[in-house]
Amino acid sequence: MKKIGFLSFGHWTPSPHSQTRSAADALLQSIDLAVAAEELGADGAYFRVHHFARQLASPFPLLAAVGARTSRIEIGTGVIDMRYENPLYMAEDAGAADLISGGRLQLGISRGSPEQVVDGYRYFGHVPAEGSDAAAMARDHAQAFLQVLEGEGFAEPNPRPMFPNPPGLLRIEPHSPGLRDRIWWGAGTRATAEWSAELGMNLMSSTLLTEDTGVPFHQLQAEQIQRFRDAWNAAGHEREPRVSVSRSIFPIVSDLDRQLFLRETASQDQVGHLEGGLARFGKSYAGEPDRLVAELAEDEAIAAADTLLLTVPNQLGVDYNAHVVESVLTHLAPQLGWR
Repeated sequence: MKKIGFLSFGHWTPSPHSQTRSAADALLQSIDLAVAAEELGADGAYFRVHHFARQLASPFPLLAAVGARTSRIEIGTGVIDMRYENPLYMAEDAGAADLISGGRLQLGISRGSPEQVVDGYRYFGHVPAEGSDAAAMARDHAQAFLQVLEGEGFAEPNPRPMFPNPPGLLRIEPHSPGLRDRIWWGAGTRATAEWSAELGMNLMSSTLLTEDTGVPFHQLQAEQIQRFRDAWNAAGHEREPRVSVSRSIFPIVSDLDRQLFLRETASQDQVGHLEGGLARFGKSYAGEPDRLVAELAEDEAIAAADTLLLTVPNQLGVDYNAHVVESVLTHLAPQLGWR
């Protein structure tokens, strides 16, 4: 395990039981948690993107702000729903945020998850082509995004421009060199993991797979990772790919930890129906540090990945979530081979 970061869904609710009661709270606390995580020695600050929900929705202002407040930590998403995105406008936003951060962006993108509204991408002006569907549209948007990140000119310049142009066709600006290699695909199946490898994207795998073969979640995820690496090698890419998995991990080292997460010590994989098919959900890990080290050492997907993202309960506030991150880094990570 080379890198450990956190993944926040950025939930907010006006409930008096929440420490994150408004959109402003969710955004500002996300920045503060990234700063705290960097100070603790964590490697990454990642944020989930959901539309039409009381969660983080517009990633690039947040990523740019985190980039301006930090100096070392990786900054990313897990994941941006490409059904909603204009690839060229997204490339401009991503290039700007990456330059502000000094080249630390790690963007997770995907076809998205079940939505809060019916076909929400249509409200954003995106409609699948005739004979296609939303998943294919997301993949098309992703491929267009990857292409413009290459930095090659493609747009015919105005012969009488307002400002002088460089010679040749024009590209999207600002262009951030190297960002193309730091795009990840959030794959929910083994087949989409192979597809992402063929396109030269890193693999981001979460605690949910939209298929089930009857084996434990971590073994199915490990198979997905192996098939991704095999497809990557077959495609002949020159660089080494990166692979992340996300887990809910809560070392119980205080009375408050015990109060909040004792019931999670009995967590198990779950199998359910999602969008008309079977899906397997990974369990949470909670318990005394020695027990967690033993359990996590048997997680085949964690062993196969190079990056572990800790899903954090952001509504418990910055201080408590920094405590969770610190507990993992202090009590578990060294024994799992981190650094």
